[in-house]
Amino acid sequence: MTDSADAAPRRRRRGAALEAALLDAAWDELVATGFARLTMESIAARANTGVAVLYRRWANKDELVLAALERYRSTHTFELPDNGTLRDDLIDALTGMSASGSTFFAIAAATMFTGLITTGGLTPAQVRDRVFGEQRLARVRTIYQRAHDRGELDLARVPSAVLAMPFDLVRHDLLMDLKPLPPERIRSIVDDLFLPLIAAH
Repeated sequence: MTDSADAAPRRRRRGAALEAALLDAAWDELVATGFARLTMESIAARANTGVAVLYRRWANKDELVLAALERYRSTHTFELPDNGTLRDDLIDALTGMSASGSTFFAIAAATMFTGLITTGGLTPAQVRDRVFGEQRLARVRTIYQRAHDRGELDLARVPSAVLAMPFDLVRHDLLMDLKPLPPERIRSIVDDLFLPLIAAH
């Protein structure tokens, strides 16, 4: 007697659903085996599909891994707080970024330094922008816009490099230590480094 689950026809994944499943499989394989041992064949096996399906979308392993990293980053974001003050919003945002990003940064750092920079034909800066996103300030600019509207800072006077600095420092620490930042480090970034720079502008 055939089990009803076995008798049911398998639903074919198509379009965006198929691509998402392939990228999720690539991320899972990257976590399980690391970049050096990962292959297009091992990803296809994990995704329960043929390797030709991957090659129709990505030219090689490097491009597929970059796409998988980009998908994981874009689907694992932290909530933007709205506490009524710039200081509290930044501390909460940096804490959320640190907590949600620690796994991603550990995998991304290992991937970058064990393969992508040496085999992909890209500069370290190009790999960084692909992995972490070129518009790194775009999403958190909401926090600064609210502070501007409250009169806590003047966005016309504060350089974008200063606005990006707290988040760049958290990324740096995550890449160096591969674990969430201690609360005192986050408070120091905000109170000792960022807010004095804002006051100067």
